[in-house]
Amino acid sequence: MDLLALADFSLVARHGGFGRAARAAGRPKATLSRRVAELEAALDLRLFERGGRTLKLTEEGRALFERTGALLTELDETAAAIASGGGRPRGKLRISAPLLFSQIAMGRIAAGFALKYPEVRLEVTTEDRKVDMVEEGYDLVIRVNPDPDESLVGRILLRDRLVVVASPGFARPAGDLAVPAVVRGAGDRTAAWDVMAPAGRSRIAVDPVLRLSSLIMVRDAVRAGVGAGRLPISLVSRDLAAGTLVHWGDVDGPDIVLWTLYPSRRLLSARVSAFLDHLKEAFPMGKPDELAAFIGA
Repeated sequence: MDLLALADFSLVARHGGFGRAARAAGRPKATLSRRVAELEAALDLRLFERGGRTLKLTEEGRALFERTGALLTELDETAAAIASGGGRPRGKLRISAPLLFSQIAMGRIAAGFALKYPEVRLEVTTEDRKVDMVEEGYDLVIRVNPDPDESLVGRILLRDRLVVVASPGFARPAGDLAVPAVVRGAGDRTAAWDVMAPAGRSRIAVDPVLRLSSLIMVRDAVRAGVGAGRLPISLVSRDLAAGTLVHWGDVDGPDIVLWTLYPSRRLLSARVSAFLDHLKEAFPMGKPDELAAFIGA
């Protein structure tokens, strides 16, 4: 396959048209059109649907663009790094991170990285949904307990665990009486919490009296004495040490595991590698107390 023709195809696909691609690259529109036509002829595939004023990728064109666009970008970056005499990270780095981690830690992490690597243009998007890294153009995503995915490579960033806590003046009801509870989201319909405490395993019946959209809001409401709550230990460790919250037990279940993920087919760029190292410096052991210390919780 002609790499130069492939690069021209990727340029047109990225800009959504021959005219826009020509203006962005300072290249003749006719040259780009000819190179793409030669690539289509060599592959015996139609890569674009051509209309009067529109240009749209065919299914085959989209597949080719998604699978080769990142590799072409990395080849360009590698050549630029060699030409400049080093592999210092540069260019755009797009990251998707979950809401809670972004709220409590990502601002400082991103600022520290930006100061360390001023030639990288870092962009962080906060969202809890599963994203398509290739389709949406992310270099790295951070996710909580992600589903296995053979197309992604993962590293564990942090481990945490859920605990049930309440304010000191909030008494735990005796017997099977339900506990007024603060829960996250309208979708949490859990009727009871299974907890492990020094006295053994027990079940706490719950009556959600307040539903909030973020765990920071849940923590603040629990601090105010509205009810008990299930929260990450990293978010309440300082409250527990100070006695402003009381530990009723650990939630019986798997740990919370925060992963960093990137496409397995993609060469690890210098900027992604640098950001992974930056995260490792912040949380070398990946333990809850490291996150708690980082955020001062």
